[in-house]
Amino acid sequence: MDRALALARAAADLGEVPVGAVIAGPDGRLLAEAHNLTRARKDPTAHAEMLAIQQATAILQSERLIDCDLYVTLEPCPMCAAAISFARLRRLYYGAPDPKGGGVEHGARVFSHATCHHAPELYPGLGESESRALLEQFFAGLR
Repeated sequence: MDRALALARAAADLGEVPVGAVIAGPDGRLLAEAHNLTRARKDPTAHAEMLAIQQATAILQSERLIDCDLYVTLEPCPMCAAAISFARLRRLYYGAPDPKGGGVEHGARVFSHATCHHAPELYPGLGESESRALLEQFFAGLR
């Protein structure tokens, strides 16, 4: 999670919403990393989770990330939660909850639907205070 937090800080420095994500491979080593780039790319799908999943699947040459774990600083939105499910990630660790836009334990609760093909093991709250502080500081600066 430390690396995901560093990526979130880098995103904030670029004027992006400070969210960072890393994927650890089956051996526990860093496989992929990304931060939000929605503004830079003018692409609403360029969330940290989506970009990290794209990197990891390219590296492994597989659409499935079985036995891989995702660490992200903010509860994934419904789009990212669906991608996590489709990628078959083993575990999801996330920092701050997102009561407004989250799709895991708030909002759409993607993994709890009967139509969800795969639900990862969930570990919320890892690095929550620092993740929350980064987000609050970023949005306070916009107001």
